[in-house]
Amino acid sequence: MSIRVVVADDQELVRAGFGMILDAQDDIEVVAEAGDGEEAVAAVRRHAPDVLLLDIRMPVMDGLEAARRVCAQSDCKVVMLTTFDLDEYVYDALYAGASGFLLKDVRRDDLVHAVRVVAAGESLLAPTVTRRLVADLVRRRREQAAAETATPQRLDALTAREVETLRLLARGLSNAEIATTLFVSEHTVKTHVSNVLSKLGLRDRVQAVICAYESGLITPGSP
Repeated sequence: MSIRVVVADDQELVRAGFGMILDAQDDIEVVAEAGDGEEAVAAVRRHAPDVLLLDIRMPVMDGLEAARRVCAQSDCKVVMLTTFDLDEYVYDALYAGASGFLLKDVRRDDLVHAVRVVAAGESLLAPTVTRRLVADLVRRRREQAAAETATPQRLDALTAREVETLRLLARGLSNAEIATTLFVSEHTVKTHVSNVLSKLGLRDRVQAVICAYESGLITPGSP
């Protein structure tokens, strides 16, 4: 079965370029394009795609609001598109439920790989730029929260092994790498990850990483 994709960007050449690259793959089908956030939300409702590539800066309705609506109303995975790797809106997009982000100058193979990874239920956490971005923006949010005497999210509901799984996940390790580190099977790791998401009320691995930083379980720059 093909991975169904909607591409949303206000630049027609970007939409067309990404669309041609993805449509050329045997296992991917671009079912719609959108030129603004409102069109993107409507396209997801109409076509029920597996993945939405969504530009952060969009007319009519920006990508952030579109991401919130899509993630709240469907199981479609959202990947944000941005020109700069330190775009201030990326953190908010991830927190809203997006599964990761790509720079618009992404290589052809990396674009295709990203769509397949996200469609499979994983998140775009491995690239160093993503970890740096999340760490930087979460650090600033934590500083702001501290100034407002906010209480960080507690992890008391997790078992010791689930906490360690969350710590390794936040460092960008894959399930296989976590399994090797903890000397358990990948199936066991998947169970731990599922429990973490369920107990903390999180949508996916990206939000788990953000939670790990916000709670102080892991800090920017830690190994």
